[in-house]
Parts: sequence; structure tokens; C-alpha cells
Amino acid sequence: MTSDVPLHLASALRRRDYLVSRWPWRSLAYLATTLPIAGVLSIGLLVVGAPLMAVVNATRQGRPVELPILVFLTVVALTVLALAPVVSIAVAAIERWRLRLVDPRPLHRQRFTGLVARYRDAGAWREVGHTFLLGGLVPLAYWLLFLIGLLDLTLIASPWLVGDADPVIVVWTTVDTARQAIPYAAVGILGVPALVYLAGLLAAGQAAVARRLLDGAADSTALREVARSRARLVDAYEAERRRIERDVHDGAQPRLTSLTLQLGLARLDVPDDSPAARPLAVAHEQAKGLMITLRQIVQGIRPQHLTELGLAGAVRELAGAATIPVDVHADLGQPLPEVVETTAYFVVSEALGNVARHARAGRAEVRLTRSAGSLVVEIEDDGCGDADPARGSGLTGLADRVAAVDGRLLLSSPPGGPTLVRVELPCPR
Repeated sequence: MTSDVPLHLASALRRRDYLVSRWPWRSLAYLATTLPIAGVLSIGLLVVGAPLMAVVNATRQGRPVELPILVFLTVVALTVLALAPVVSIAVAAIERWRLRLVDPRPLHRQRFTGLVARYRDAGAWREVGHTFLLGGLVPLAYWLLFLIGLLDLTLIASPWLVGDADPVIVVWTTVDTARQAIPYAAVGILGVPALVYLAGLLAAGQAAVARRLLDGAADSTALREVARSRARLVDAYEAERRRIERDVHDGAQPRLTSLTLQLGLARLDVPDDSPAARPLAVAHEQAKGLMITLRQIVQGIRPQHLTELGLAGAVRELAGAATIPVDVHADLGQPLPEVVETTAYFVVSEALGNVARHARAGRAEVRLTRSAGSLVVEIEDDGCGDADPARGSGLTGLADRVAAVDGRLLLSSPPGGPTLVRVELPCPR
């Protein structure tokens, strides 16, 4: 089965049913909850920024600025910068919580390792940048959206605003009667959907920037070198795995098949009452069992239906064999690298196994999407939630498998559910 449920606001905006979906209301809630946060931050920045701009303008115009004022502004600015990493802790925590309104995909959280370490951490300063963005640029964008909305409301209400002696200025012209205002009101009504889309775009853009800045993934020279070393090890492992698979498939399997056939023919030639009949029958059964075991080993190295059907088809086979209904949504486009395909397959297989064993779920959904140079695999269920890698649910091994190909695993599993496992695998086009 396939599912076309939008994953987040940005994807919902591209759908034809956006206006009649829940997403406009979610974007409105996101914008509305931004207002008090951005308002408080903008006031704080204005207290420092307005005098500072006044001093800059005075300097540009050649007017002298007294030294005490410069010292005071310098001290205040340095104090703001010093407190910013501390204030941004709360702002970032609230933003991560609010972000679920328009983008429920889990974020890699920034670990708190102490105040001193926070001043040296690049992720903390990205959170500071997000805080200044909320207090500086976001209010300007919201003010522009408010003016556009006010203009549209004026157009709609213009027939009722026109009085007998009081003309109304509508955009670039003046209307004196309600009849003259009706066309402008019609334009205003037609502009409401565009305004809804504009609000959605603003919310989606703000959410995208917030996700970019608040994602706690670290990046340093040492980590990049570790990643490159790990990539070399993975490539060597994949080459050795393919060699073993080829040797087993082309060498050991045919010889074992021939041996099994020979034993079967020998059983036909030996009478049932012969002393050699029973040992020969046991050897024949053991050879057949060994063939099954060897086939399972080859299947574990790389499943045959993954080679034949590709990732989407193989995942649908897994969904069909699951003990609960599983919807599969696949948007992959071009063929995937073999190592990415294999890793994604085993991720889905292990995750669906965890759902069957632990989640007590009624339904599950698998989403495979390829975008921005990565393959995103999401497995979501409506079970009891509260998944914890520390309790041996298989998530630790799954994270290790994903990390081996330079990917990452994110988990969202509040008590009571739902549980969402999101895996991002590098996949250059």
C-alpha cells in the first residue's frame, strides 16, 4: 500500500489540497506562537540596538560622541553577547518543541555539557544566531505580512467603509461609493488564498532556517577525518562482502547441490534393508539442511529480492509479510548505491521487527524519500511508544549500522506513542 500524507509543511505547500488541509491552521499556530517570543527578544535587542544606531549615525554625520556613552554601549553589547549562549538555551528548547507544529521530523538535540563548554561549542553559537534571528529579522517579516493582510482586509471591507461624504483610499485610488468599491472587495476575497499560502511560506521558511540552525549535528576536522576513515573501512568491507557472496553463490552452493543430488541417487541404488541405507539417508538430509542454511546465509548478506525488485519493491515485500498493516510510500527516482540500498533494507526490516515485538501497534507506515543528496527512511507506528535504546530494543545496533555508512538515526518515541524512527543516509545524485 502507498501513502501520500505530507511529511511537513514544506511538502504540504506543494499539494493541491493544501488550503483544505490542516496545514494552514498549523502554520498559523506556529506564526502566532512565534509572536510573544520574537516580541520579547526584539524589545531586548532594540534597547541595545537603537542607541547603538544613534551613535553610528552621529559618527557618520561628524557629531562628537561622549566617551561615557561609548563605554556604556560597549559594556551593554558585550553583556548581551555574554548572556546570549545562556538565553538561547531556553529559546532553542521552546523552538524545538514548537517546530513539531509544522515539521514533526525529529531533530538531533544539542547536548548540554556545561556553561563553559557552551561558549566553545559551534552548535551553541548556531542557537545564538537563531535567537538573534527571532529578535531581529522575524519581526520585520511578520510586520510585512501584517501590512499585506491589513491591505487585503481593507479591500474586502471597502464597500462598508465608504460613507456618503467620506471617500476611502484603496491601494492607489480613491472610491466614493460602495458600487465603486465592489471590484476591489472581489480582488480582496480572491487574494485570501494567496495570503494563506504566503503565511504558509513564511512559516515553512522560518521552520527550515530553525531546523538548519538547531540541528545539533557536530562538524569538525577530526570528525571529518574519522568519517573518511570509516568510509574507507565500509568500502573495504563491502568489497569483501561481495567477494564472499560471489564465492558462496558460485562455488560452495553448486558443489553442495551436486553433493546432495549424488547422495539422493545413491539412496535410490541402496536397498532399504542395507546397513548403509540409514547413514546414507541421514547424510542426505544433513546435506539438504546445509543447503537451506547456506541459502539463508547468502540471503542475509544481500537479500535476493532486494537485487531483483529494488529497495521499494523489497520493502513492500517486508510490509506484506508483517503481522500488522504497513503502508509504504516510496519516492526514490534514480537507482540507489548498493550499500545505501542494503542498509536501508535492513533498517526497515529491523524496525518493523521491533514494532511487531515491542510496540503493540495497530498500524505502521514506511516512507522512503530521496532529497538533498540523502535517502531518508522513516518508520512510524501508532503503538505505545517509550522506545529506549538502553533497554536493548535493537535500536543501538541499528544506529551502529547506519553510522557505518556515515548516516544518522533519530528517534521520537514519547510515552503513549507514536514512535518515529528517522534514518538519513548520504546518497549523492
